[in-house]
Amino acid sequence: MNTGKVDVLLGLQWGDEGKGKVVDVLTPGYDVIARFQGGPNAGHTLEFEGEKYVLRSIPSGIFQGGKVNIIGNGVVLAPDLFMDEAKDLEKSGHELKNRLHISRKAHLIMPTHRLLDAAYEAAKGKSKVGTTGKGIGPTYTDKVSRTGLRVGDIFDNFQEKYAAHKARHEAVLRSLNFTDYDIAEVERKWMEGIEYMKQFQIVDSEHEINAMLRSGKSVLCEGAQGTMLDVDFGSYPFVTSSNTICAGACTGLGIGPNKIGEVYGIMKAYCTRVGAGPFPTELFDATGDRIRALGHEYGAVTGRERRCGWIDLVALRYAIMVNGVTQLIMMKSDVLDDFDTIKACVAYKQNGQLIDYFPYSIDQGIEPVYEELPGWKTDMTRFTSEEQFPQAFCNYISFLEQQLETPIRIISIGPDRAQTIVRK
Repeated sequence: MNTGKVDVLLGLQWGDEGKGKVVDVLTPGYDVIARFQGGPNAGHTLEFEGEKYVLRSIPSGIFQGGKVNIIGNGVVLAPDLFMDEAKDLEKSGHELKNRLHISRKAHLIMPTHRLLDAAYEAAKGKSKVGTTGKGIGPTYTDKVSRTGLRVGDIFDNFQEKYAAHKARHEAVLRSLNFTDYDIAEVERKWMEGIEYMKQFQIVDSEHEINAMLRSGKSVLCEGAQGTMLDVDFGSYPFVTSSNTICAGACTGLGIGPNKIGEVYGIMKAYCTRVGAGPFPTELFDATGDRIRALGHEYGAVTGRERRCGWIDLVALRYAIMVNGVTQLIMMKSDVLDDFDTIKACVAYKQNGQLIDYFPYSIDQGIEPVYEELPGWKTDMTRFTSEEQFPQAFCNYISFLEQQLETPIRIISIGPDRAQTIVRK
């Protein structure tokens, strides 16, 4: 039997690594692009032919004609936001109806989930996680407590099911003294989104993907957020509510682990983080501000300012390990083009002791240990091949490959699709 392959592409840091652009670049080599977890807080930005697009729930393979794009069962979907996103794509000339499939088992983010998100954050006081307020955490909470509402429910006595879920949420909101809200308009648009979704192919995605594999087709699984936000292996509790690691592709799409081939791990040439939580290499000085400005480090969906710091090789080695990464992809190398010196964290000092592994907690007592490398002081944004790279940048790549024991196969030197160099 000519069985197809499954490759997985995911972020290795705290998200925002540039996964959308890379999925778009790799899509021509695959028949199917499938998103396996996360919700509409994850904005994947793509730029090509002078246009900029931000995808929140729709897989980043949607711009390449003829490819099937699947929203998997591990995703949580907000019908109103999905409708806005899909309509914007259709207006810009990208046909979706025959190419975008939605898993029947994906859970729905209700308007009251967003209220619960706000209420839970308010109740935490100074211990806020810094959520985007999109209702993602409460939706995953309902999922694991077996009280969720799924896409497949929209075809079976839906209004009654919706009313029961809403009533349960409102009882919780009253218990939290969170009663000053009016969701009538949001709810109206949400229901409009439910009707809009019905025009797409609602599928049992686990059966569909495995049937495609049996027929010899290839699948690229697209992750959202990043490894250090994984609910099990990230910097808990400052994490997202799903498994962002490679194993999440199996549970979020119904793919057996023996089907997975290449695991592409995406990282920036430096590091960023959004929201609250520990960040060992964070820079609070002019250098951090400069990286933010040069890298345009603001959330694609939220507009939130990203915290910036030097690359953390301790966290990256950990991320490579738990994902089984086979190839690295380095983004935003051009952001460091004009720095005299580049730093890389190679170890931590924790309570005076040198450690080279990622510990149980990085909340406090962590001091990064840096190695310094000379910068390349060259504008690389117009380069078209690795032969043009300055020696200092080649040395930086070699240093990272040695430290991470994994090859760097693709290097991004700008936001556009064309500013991508695949190494030989």
